[in-house]
This record gives sequence, structure tokens and C-alpha cells, in this order.
Amino acid sequence: MSKLPIVTIPDKGLRSKNQTVTRFDADLQQLIDNMIETLREANGAGLAAPQVGRPLRLAIIWTLPEEDDQGNELPDTRELFVVINPEIYWSSRDTVKGIEGCLSIPGYVGEVERAESVRVRGFDRHGRKFRRRFDDWTARIFQHEIDHLNGELYIDKLTGPENIWTEEEFEKMQEARKEARQKEQHEPMVGD
Repeated sequence: MSKLPIVTIPDKGLRSKNQTVTRFDADLQQLIDNMIETLREANGAGLAAPQVGRPLRLAIIWTLPEEDDQGNELPDTRELFVVINPEIYWSSRDTVKGIEGCLSIPGYVGEVERAESVRVRGFDRHGRKFRRRFDDWTARIFQHEIDHLNGELYIDKLTGPENIWTEEEFEKMQEARKEARQKEQHEPMVGD
């Protein structure tokens, strides 16, 4: 396995529709292994083939880890999915706003509203049919990666043009919100 270079905007390949995978051969398996290595090295949640310069309908999704009651990551709780020619065939009416980043748009995050649950079908790395429902953050990751396969980026779906920040700006906003909440909790009330 080897790490692949990740293409970033404004690379035109990120805006292209991608080819349906028809051959589940050794070359595809090598690409999948290299993409998995690249995703792990980048510590990302998902990686689509166009992000490594390959115009194929292929994505790797690595779910977020489960956490204990104190918010510590539980080891070996991330699940890895290889999805080929994926299609979202059902989306919940309920939506949720969340903050997304992208390995192809380094240094930025933005707020995107997405379906809370989706059902995805396609194929696994060996050409076996794949069909599953995903909820919450895993649903968000699948929607984000499938968008890549259609030439769409999260910045196309921001809740507003003002809702994109550098990672540093976002961290400062989060810290300011945390401090404000702590201050509210410690404000003396009249009559105390």
C-alpha cells in the first residue's frame, strides 16, 4: 500500500461526474488499499476516488469512533466501508445542520444541512451488493462522499455564504461559546 496525493480545489476533477466502476480487478483492489492508507494517514472520515485524481464512483468511509461517558474514544470502534457505484435511494425528511470539512479544501470548515438518515445501495470492494441505512454523522459522511462522486462539494451546500470559516476562526468561535456558557452558569441570580 502507498499513500496517494490528495487533490485540492480548484482541481477540475473535483467538479466532474465520475465513471461507473465495471471491473473489480486487481488494479481496483490496489487503488482501494491505497485510498484506505491515504485516508488513515490524513485522519479523515471519508475519501472519494476523484480526491486522489481517479474519476471513478468509489468512496471509502471511516466512521467516527464511539466514545465513553467522559468523551474518550473507544479503541477499535471505527467501521470502514468501501462503497462502489453508491446511490442514496432514500433520505429522511428530518434534516440536521452540522460542521463539515474536506481533505480537498484544507484549512476550512462550513455549516451544511443534510438528511439525518439515508439508505445507500451499491457494491462492496468485491462486487457484492451493498444496502444499508445510516444515521447521524455516518449518514452525513456518506452524503458528503457521494456528493464528491457527482462533482459537488460541501461548499456548494452551505447554510449561508457567511457560514464558512478557517479552522482557526471556528476554534475561536467554539471557545468563545464555551466561555459564554460557563459564565452564564456562574452568574449570580437576584435573590441568591
